[in-house]
Amino acid sequence: MKFDDKTYTILKWLALVCFPACGVLYKTISAIWGLPFGDAVCETFTAASLFVGALIGVSTAEYHRTKGVE
Repeated sequence: MKFDDKTYTILKWLALVCFPACGVLYKTISAIWGLPFGDAVCETFTAASLFVGALIGVSTAEYHRTKGVE
């Protein structure tokens, strides 16, 4: 899978910043306000972060392999 620079940057931001932050935010406010499924929502964001991170990792490895970069 190949991503252009803009897509790569957005996916990287989602995986490294947005998804983890959203998960922690919901887990925290669910405990404070008694909202449902705090753990499940946090774990879902964690899984999504890992999934997107894996996709961009594979794409980056492929890019480096085709360019001869180590």
